[in-house]
Amino acid sequence: MSITVFGSINVDLTAYVDSLPVPGVTAHARSYTTGLGGKGANQAVAAQRLSQQPVKLVAAIGEDAFAEQAISLLTHYGVGVDNLVRIEQADTGIALIHVDAHSQNTITVVGGANMNWPNSGPASECFQSTQVALFQLETPISATAAAMSSARSAGAVTILDPAPAPGSAERIETLLKLADILTPNENEAATLTGIRIGNEQNALDAARVLLKKGVGTAVVKLGAKGLVYASHQYGEGQVAPFTVQAVDTVAAGDCFNGALAVALSEGRTLPEALRFAAAAGALATTRQGAASAAPTRSELEQLMANAATPSQ
Repeated sequence: MSITVFGSINVDLTAYVDSLPVPGVTAHARSYTTGLGGKGANQAVAAQRLSQQPVKLVAAIGEDAFAEQAISLLTHYGVGVDNLVRIEQADTGIALIHVDAHSQNTITVVGGANMNWPNSGPASECFQSTQVALFQLETPISATAAAMSSARSAGAVTILDPAPAPGSAERIETLLKLADILTPNENEAATLTGIRIGNEQNALDAARVLLKKGVGTAVVKLGAKGLVYASHQYGEGQVAPFTVQAVDTVAAGDCFNGALAVALSEGRTLPEALRFAAAAGALATTRQGAASAAPTRSELEQLMANAATPSQ
């Protein structure tokens, strides 16, 4: 059995600045990096670094130098690339990222080949022998719906990260009904439910609303405040945060989702899997970069062993 990620792949161009740029002002960067990104690629790398099972990425690339760089980086991380689709006359996706001195960021994504999937999505064979399948919203909704349906038909558990925020729940109504697990952050949960998330109770109320929209389990990530969840199978609960020194939050959500897929594939219960995922997300903030920020298994297990943060 394997973990399959359907989603975006970008090359990230990241500038580290003192303050995020504002209109009409030129921001000078302290340093600059080029690396692998895109939510699909980030989640695939995060999962592969934590799992002994094969992880494969189903994604679209263009006909340019960035495509070759992306393939090389994925191969370096051990992610399966046999299901990458090259789109003719398209550019590989890129992301232009600014990270300030307080670890906050702005991101501009040029979707490129990621947005060129047909409505039918990838071949259903991509999800054969898949135990857990991950999805996001950096690919066309119609293609994502088709992919989630194929994964469901193959018997996989489907995890949907509703990012970037879709604008409204109606826009992804079909996807919500295909999601065994939904993992929004505060802003995404607010967008999908109309509930302003100011505390854990607001987040739990939002999770309950998401269950009514067809989601099997709703997990609302609260950053440094941990997370809450509501589930048809596991009821309601929360996971306390892990205390770390954050330097870059770019990949925290993607590492969370990749780790969640790994934990579920290993047979952990939902509360156990969420604590495992929360540890991975926390560790991802302690280093700069996107895919490169994914922690190793030993790092994650050490953090979990040292932290007194049991699930409730």
